[in-house]
Amino acid sequence: MNFLLELGQVLVETIRDVLPILAIIGGFQFFVIRRPIPNLKRVALGVVYVILGLALFLKGLEQALFPLGKLMAQQLTDPDFLQGITGRAAEQLGWGDYYWVYVFAFAIGFSTTIAEPSLLAVAIKAQEVSGGAISVRGLRVSVALGVAVGITLGCFRIVSGTPLYLYIIAGYVLVMVQTLFVPRGIIALAYDSGGVTTSTVTVPIVAALGLGLATHVPGRSPILDGFGLIAFASLFPIMGVLAYAQLSQWRHERKLSK
Repeated sequence: MNFLLELGQVLVETIRDVLPILAIIGGFQFFVIRRPIPNLKRVALGVVYVILGLALFLKGLEQALFPLGKLMAQQLTDPDFLQGITGRAAEQLGWGDYYWVYVFAFAIGFSTTIAEPSLLAVAIKAQEVSGGAISVRGLRVSVALGVAVGITLGCFRIVSGTPLYLYIIAGYVLVMVQTLFVPRGIIALAYDSGGVTTSTVTVPIVAALGLGLATHVPGRSPILDGFGLIAFASLFPIMGVLAYAQLSQWRHERKLSK
């Protein structure tokens, strides 16, 4: 009964959040374009599906993804667990002793990105408009590897306590340098790839992981160190796609030179 009441509350909040979007679209359709909405029944049914899906997704985040991310961070940084694999006391631990955190960060970053529906949609469209020059699999893997490396480096930043801005500045400098040496047709897609990774699947787990690490690693503050992983998850996919384009260009030129 409590679950149904909580779900009903989430459903009401979701309807309240979606109503302004519907009002804007309906206002433009009827008062600016001045035409009826085609397939109104189908669109209305789709809106119902969207509202129900969002409500269930938000409830799922609250009950599963957020707790799981925090739980994994807590378990991987537990002093007893670390002492068991390193043989060191808690006060003797260094950033290198948290290697299972980095392994988990890489694996969860790659897997959640591969599962992102928004990335799949972009990859399919990119393959269509490029005439097959950009493959769905190649783009998804390059973006996923970028996210995996970025989240791993972000977890290292939290554990080591180094400043966030150093990584972000260095990363964007590298992106600007890469941009000078890649085909023009891939640049906009690479920059968009950073945005599609910060979506429904990746963000909840990554945010919970960062906050969990900052809460349980000695000397770290959740408000100062817990946030920032999403920035890594947005920046490093751009590098990944640009590197994928550079590698593809190099392989093509090598094949022509033979």
